[in-house]
Amino acid sequence: MRIRKRGEKGFTLIELLIVVAILGVLAAVVIPNVGRFIGRGETEASATEFTNIQAAVVAMMVDNVLSELPAATFILEGAATANMSTFPSNAVCATGKIRGPKQDGTTDLYGLGTDKNGYYLYQHDIYADGSAIADLVNYVATEMTKGTYYVDKSGTVYRKTTGYE
Repeated sequence: MRIRKRGEKGFTLIELLIVVAILGVLAAVVIPNVGRFIGRGETEASATEFTNIQAAVVAMMVDNVLSELPAATFILEGAATANMSTFPSNAVCATGKIRGPKQDGTTDLYGLGTDKNGYYLYQHDIYADGSAIADLVNYVATEMTKGTYYVDKSGTVYRKTTGYE
């Protein structure tokens, strides 16, 4: 082994090999764990989206005083959708929809010709008391979801695809 001269700088081969070995051990431990966390995050995101859609359907049904979706207005499995501006129902309503609470505490129904057809989780039309302009309500944050969903007449949501396949 040679003695360094004054002012000579650098690392020895042994020092470099030790650093490379340490980096190799860290990479062997970290890389498999990162892959596992990414997969788990997608699974949790899918489950959260499903729970949010189900909660939004329940909230929409409560707001509109519905014990079940009107006949033939709910989305079936073959028509599963990711578009929440047509979910859970885009068919013509047979009955008037709730307009909103009045100041006297009662609710007001408005006629079939004044509202959009169906019940929606995104851009749902609810008229405020005394208002001539529709107040649009969003039960979900975004119009499109990653997964596709369908719903039965009782408001139970089913997922056809997760969107993470």
